Amino acid sequence: MTHRGPGAQQPGHIPVGRDRWPLVAVAGVLSFVAMLDMNIVNVALASIADGLHVSAATAQWAVLAYQLPVVALLLPLGRWLDGGGVRSAVPAATAGFALCSALAAAAPWAAWLIAARLAQGVFAAVLFVLMPVLAIRSVRPELRGRAMSVPATLGPLGAVTGPALGGLLLDHVGWRAVFLLKIPFCVLAVAVAWRAMPRDGRLRLPDRRSLVDALLVAGGVAALLLTLTLAPDDPRWWVLTLAAIPPLWWWLRGPGGRPLTGVLRVPGLARVHGAVLALAAGFAALHYVIALHLQRDGGVSATTTGLTVLAFPLGMGLAGPPGGRLADRCGSRPTAVAGAMLTAVGLLLLVPLSGDWSPMDAAWRLALAGIGMGLNGGPTQALVMGVVPPERTATAGSTVQLARGLGFALGPALATAAWSLAGPHHGVHAGLALAAVAACAAVPLLLLPGRWNASAPQQTADTLSP
Repeated sequence: MTHRGPGAQQPGHIPVGRDRWPLVAVAGVLSFVAMLDMNIVNVALASIADGLHVSAATAQWAVLAYQLPVVALLLPLGRWLDGGGVRSAVPAATAGFALCSALAAAAPWAAWLIAARLAQGVFAAVLFVLMPVLAIRSVRPELRGRAMSVPATLGPLGAVTGPALGGLLLDHVGWRAVFLLKIPFCVLAVAVAWRAMPRDGRLRLPDRRSLVDALLVAGGVAALLLTLTLAPDDPRWWVLTLAAIPPLWWWLRGPGGRPLTGVLRVPGLARVHGAVLALAAGFAALHYVIALHLQRDGGVSATTTGLTVLAFPLGMGLAGPPGGRLADRCGSRPTAVAGAMLTAVGLLLLVPLSGDWSPMDAAWRLALAGIGMGLNGGPTQALVMGVVPPERTATAGSTVQLARGLGFALGPALATAAWSLAGPHHGVHAGLALAAVAACAAVPLLLLPGRWNASAPQQTADTLSP
């Protein structure tokens, strides 16, 4: 029997019956490492400021310099990597990521650190685009749910465990170890990927049109991300959103934006991207609010708070693999909907959280929401990647990653705004209610029918052509 699902004829795709699960594991590890760097440095900012003799505002750019290219370059990189050589791109991006980590750890002054983090963010953006492509090309179509659940689960786990790991390293080794932590994982990933990955096409150099597109998108998305990051402290930063409109509009109207608009015109996919953004925003808002509440209002120690919050990634990690199996057996959309519903229920149960709740009262609700996120992540990614033509998998992967990245940035910003508007006595409930509303919004977005069938890639191939 010949399998002809999307991607079956893509260069570098596996022959029938030769699933390459080590490559799926590489995709998961690199997703974990790239997302880990989004949050792990936050806990070391004070030590970085002291060690390099700079202000806290300057040290903050060790985080922003990484986040900006990660989000801003996803869309142009997706178009550039479509049809390119994954076997060349994965080791090159991983090695570059590890080298920049070492350079950041060795930084003698702040400008060096910021430049290293900026370059590291560029390599991380390449990894974010390639990880779903690597996972989906490494297994047969009927195993996609299981394969996609690995990076889709390990990536967010890296985001939520980053502060805990960073705190341990900071207390026992120092802030430079925070940057060195990822290097052994990168070396192992390069070795496994190079041996297990089938040969495919060469990685072409970007042309002038691609570079112009990259500048337009990077400028617009960077302005948007800076707004979401800085506006909670100073509302005047919201004016910066106006600067994001012209370059993004110009890009969308040109040939560079056509693959993206083609992906979003596939029936149902715009709603799926909305659901990804909503769940990510709820996820980020929840973690921002719950930690502050437990320590400030509940009088819980930092260690107990950290252990309580870990209930979410624990539930997510346990549910991720079964979610992939359910998607392969029952379908991606029903599994994704069930996961979104569980997440919404868990967050709704947290809304009445009060100071007399014990950490265990919060932990089991967090675990329930985490189980829902674990069930949802892989099937949602497989849902998107399965209905686009093989030559547009990198573009589709980049659009999902962008939706998730904007959600992660949007959640804390909106939670802070809700907290401020509700006042000190009701702020925590407003923040948790906002997180719950975001998760609830994802359910109808996934539940509404779309054209989720195997013929969709062929039906939309012309639309997605550059």
